[in-house]
Amino acid sequence: MRVIAGSAGGIRLAVPKRGVRPTMDRVKAAIFSSLGDAVIGARVLDLFAGSGALGIEALSRGASSVVFVEEDPQSVDIIEGNLGKTKLAGRVRQQDAFDFLRHSSMAETFQIIFADPPYEKTKHGERYTEKLLTNEALPRLLESSGVFVLEKRPNETLPKMKFWRMIRQRTYGATDVLFLSAIRHPQSASQ
Repeated sequence: MRVIAGSAGGIRLAVPKRGVRPTMDRVKAAIFSSLGDAVIGARVLDLFAGSGALGIEALSRGASSVVFVEEDPQSVDIIEGNLGKTKLAGRVRQQDAFDFLRHSSMAETFQIIFADPPYEKTKHGERYTEKLLTNEALPRLLESSGVFVLEKRPNETLPKMKFWRMIRQRTYGATDVLFLSAIRHPQSASQ
């Protein structure tokens, strides 16, 4: 896996040996092609960061800052190593993504939020996709013109979305990529 474009383009990234399903280069290329110039100068949140590949790609393409949230200590070390290798700077938080959302303040918002959660269910048997899309704190962290990019399994059913509006959905092999915008007034939403 490598950084595709920008200041760190071509640099190979390390990947944790266990517990992650890295975003394939062609999926990553498609995501960033869809985002286009929105990445330049953006404040980015990378949830379930894994190797940090999505956030690092954003930094390489001109994002102003990235917060990487990853629970696994081995993956945190890999993200820090990949940042060093690419000579890019980001803030790495070793924390469960839902714990981060629960304790986040409105003081910091983001123009782009990436989430590439595990395909398995959580320890409590919930699906990550459903838990993210029904989380009330997550849309408050996204700026009004921002985009939430969520990767999921193609056959996974979406819950009724009262916080999100689908902008676009694409399938790349074993990955569905959803581009979502936050609904600011859920009570008036038609979804």
